[in-house]
Amino acid sequence: MKFLDRHVSETHISFRNRLWLYAFGIVVLFLLIVPSLVVIPMSFSASQYLEFPPKNWSFRWYENYFLGGKVGSGFNDWMGATWTSLKVAVLTIFVATPVGTMAAYGIINSDSKIRKILFPIMISPIMVPVILVAIGLFYFYVKFQMVNSVLGLVLGHSLVSMPLVLIIVLSALKNYDMNQEKVARSLGATRLRAFFEITLPQIKFSIISSSLIAFLTSFDEVIISLFVAGGDNSTITRAMFLALRDQIDPTIAAISTILIVISSGLLILSQLYGTKKE
Repeated sequence: MKFLDRHVSETHISFRNRLWLYAFGIVVLFLLIVPSLVVIPMSFSASQYLEFPPKNWSFRWYENYFLGGKVGSGFNDWMGATWTSLKVAVLTIFVATPVGTMAAYGIINSDSKIRKILFPIMISPIMVPVILVAIGLFYFYVKFQMVNSVLGLVLGHSLVSMPLVLIIVLSALKNYDMNQEKVARSLGATRLRAFFEITLPQIKFSIISSSLIAFLTSFDEVIISLFVAGGDNSTITRAMFLALRDQIDPTIAAISTILIVISSGLLILSQLYGTKKE
């Protein structure tokens, strides 16, 4: 057990003294992971209802999802809702990422006291309860006839994704030596060219990561979708919520399993990409 007495930092704190912290971390991870581990076996159940542990195993709910099973009363199909979510999530990347990156770049390069006011305003969508944002968007969209539209969904999801992009890119820019860009500009490069040729290559991993976060935030978002989505433009999360409300459809367990695999895979790929670049 000598490794318990090894120092883990320059402060000479040993592993033994941090055992409580490791135990607490394991408990937290356990509580976060177990619900997902319960959902996965339920998705392979042959029962008509959610069942854990499954008595009989089957792929029937995956077939129901991929082969066009209906949601609830039949107003939409699962794959149609999935396609809408994917389309909106991709479009959200192209809105939230550039806006969040430009906002972070503007804040880091501004000497004005206004930036201290602008930053809290820009991240306010993640500080205010999402349901309040959704209600505000709904009443705004009603006036401009944007309810149940892809544009309305993209703007709404971008609103809650952009602050996350801003925070991630701002953190990268704070660790970046802006003098490199200033040198390029002193040699005749425009600010735009200096950004794309000097700054962007060095913070691209943060931008890629923030794009991924924007995608996942949009794809998993349900509250705003409940208020502003519907009809042919219903998202998969909204469809899952309504399916739980109307009937206990085990198809949602299959979809949840697929979403877990996709989300975990994207996060792992992003981390592997970042490690490779370092």
